[in-house]
Order: sequence, then structure tokens, then C-alpha cells
Amino acid sequence: MHIIEVKTDKEKRQFLDVVKIIYKNDDSYIRPLDIMIEEVFDPAVNDFFQHGEATRFLLLNDEHTPIGRIAAFINEKKAYGFQQPTGGMGFFECINDEKAAFKLFDAAKEWLSKRGMEAMDGPINFGENDNFWGLLVEGFAPPSFGMQYNPLYYKDFFEAYGFENYFEQVTNLLDLKKPFPERFWKIAGWIGKKPGYHFRHFTWKDSEKFIQDFIEIYNDAWQFHENFTPMKADTLRKALNETKAFMDEELIWFAYYEDTPIGFFVQFPDVNQILKHFNGKMNFINKLRFIYLKWRKVMTRTRVVIMGIRPRWQRNGIESGIFWHLRKVVDKKPWIKEMELSWVGDFNPKMRALHESVGAEFFKKHITYRYLFDETKRKEKQRASAIPVDTKEKLLS
Repeated sequence: MHIIEVKTDKEKRQFLDVVKIIYKNDDSYIRPLDIMIEEVFDPAVNDFFQHGEATRFLLLNDEHTPIGRIAAFINEKKAYGFQQPTGGMGFFECINDEKAAFKLFDAAKEWLSKRGMEAMDGPINFGENDNFWGLLVEGFAPPSFGMQYNPLYYKDFFEAYGFENYFEQVTNLLDLKKPFPERFWKIAGWIGKKPGYHFRHFTWKDSEKFIQDFIEIYNDAWQFHENFTPMKADTLRKALNETKAFMDEELIWFAYYEDTPIGFFVQFPDVNQILKHFNGKMNFINKLRFIYLKWRKVMTRTRVVIMGIRPRWQRNGIESGIFWHLRKVVDKKPWIKEMELSWVGDFNPKMRALHESVGAEFFKKHITYRYLFDETKRKEKQRASAIPVDTKEKLLS
């Protein structure tokens, strides 16, 4: 076995096609679109190259056939905010062979070490954490769009190599055919009609306003997250445009107090229910199939990507008010049967409590691992910092 760094067009295709070997007998696997993966490693497309770098590796067997892959990257905006400079690794795929897996981990570690890193988190994405983030360890159902899926044996590889649990990510599932708890609806109805508060769903014609409102809310609500970096308008605008083909405007909601944006709730139809038929390719025929399957309303599940309330308006039932309005929309779309609430880290107890309050049930668990290069430091367990339960008080203190 030997490692090569991905450089040529042929090697890029091989990097994408490794999954054919790994998942050939796994009916739950849904191959991400090849273009999505390629754009992660394209400096002309991925804004993270403006403050970082990335590379990819292939593992070949003695017959020069690819049997594994891995990527390594450095996000300079976050790398130096930990106890030690920390890079990332991701897009890991490997046959069921520990020696092969360790060679891939070693390649990522060596590349990062040469650039001053002393640890690596993984599997993560060279981008925002709503896509390709964390190792699936429970709930091996078909993944929703952007969610990480992998064989169960990867967990043994990570932990045998020395990776430690940095934080856990829980995804819950809400059955929209079941009634919400009565107490929840009482709060929701009250806030939904309270003077001064109003709620609007996203529209493309006002997209620039919603982008600015999102940034204002996000940069306030996320300020207490570990290694927080402000959201950029260009980044958000690009992400929205990428979802235009399957977005439903009525599924994205904003809350306002008078003219001030105070909260948002962003979800999308699970386009993986269509893409599972495409084997990673979006050619002309598949584009026509996409239009047809979307018309057939085969997307029966939504995925909640992000929600947030500005600290000053927390504990006011704003989330309930959003759900109160959203429920009317869902009632008009009977083909939507489930809402996937993904994902919430164990560092965010407040959001986990919200999931429980609406009656969502456990669905999946991922783990984001951290590996310290200095063996003598691995005894010092590192965990992601918890978000204060009451950020409203923290803000005002």
C-alpha cells in the first residue's frame, strides 16, 4: 500500500469513486453529488481558501487500485483558537483494514504537522458544519442531504488510532403527523399573537433583506459559541443560491420584534430523497429526472439546518411562535411527514431541551473527534466548551 497526494484529473476522479468499493453492498448509502465534493477543494469556489488551505490523499494497494482516501485542511480563522493549533481532516473512506486506515490518518497528520498544527479534528468539512461533519456512530438510516454517513467500523479505526470524543452531535426526528405537546401550543399561540412580534417566511424577491437579517441574528446569537467567526453576506448568498432548485420559501421563517430581526428557523426539503437515484452525477438526464421527481413530491422529509434566537429575546417563546406559523404551512403540504432536527452538539443543552419540548425522538448520533499529535498530552481530555444555558443573562451581565 502507498499514499499519493491528489493532483491530476484522474486522481480527482479516483478520489470520488473510492465510495464505489466501500458502499457497494450498503443500500442505505446515498452518494453525495460529485460536484459538491469537488467544490470543497476548488479555491475559486470555496471561500475558506481565503483564510486556509487543503489537500487530498489517495491510498492505493499493490495493484495501484484506490482503497481509501482522506483530506486535510487548515482554517486559519479557527486553528489558533484552541489550546493548541488544530487543523482538520475529513472525507475519509477506507476498506475494512486498520493498517490502511492508519496510513491515511498518518498522511493527514504529517501534512498538518509540517504546517504547524499540533492536533486535528475529524471527520469535519473544509467549510461550514452543516455539511459532512462528524462520524456516524448510531442510527444508520439513509442520510439526509449534507449529513455524514459511513460504515460502523470507522469508529474502531478512529478510536484505536487515538482520536478522542471532542463533542457529540445528536439528530432528532419529529413526526409531523403526531400532535405537539399541548403546553407547547399554548406558548406558541400566545407569542404568535403578542403585540410587537411578527413572523415572515423567506421570499426570493426580498432575499437581500433576509440575508442581512440572518447575519444580524447569527452574529449576535452565536457570539458565545466556541471559536465563533462572523457570517459573511457573500458566503450566505452563495449557500442560498445552491439550494434554489429545491428550496421551499415557506419552510424558512424569521421572527421580528417591531422592525428588529430576532430569530430564524431554516430548513430545506431533503433533496437526498431524489439524489439517491443519481449516483453522484447531475447530468442532463438527471436534471430532467430531478424536475419530475420534485413534481411527484417524493421529498417527504425536511432537514432543519439551523435555528437561532438573539440572546436578548431568549426565554420569550420565540421558537414556539415560529413553529405556530410553520404548522399552518405544513398542514397545506400533506406530503411532508417528517422533520429532521440536525444536528445539536452536547455543548448546546438549550437546543436539546427545545427538541424534547416539541416531541422529537432520537434518530442519529455523530461524534466529532480530536487527535493530539503529542502523545504525552492525550491524557488531558479536551471537550468542546458548553454554550451557557442562559446567554441572555450572560449578555446583560
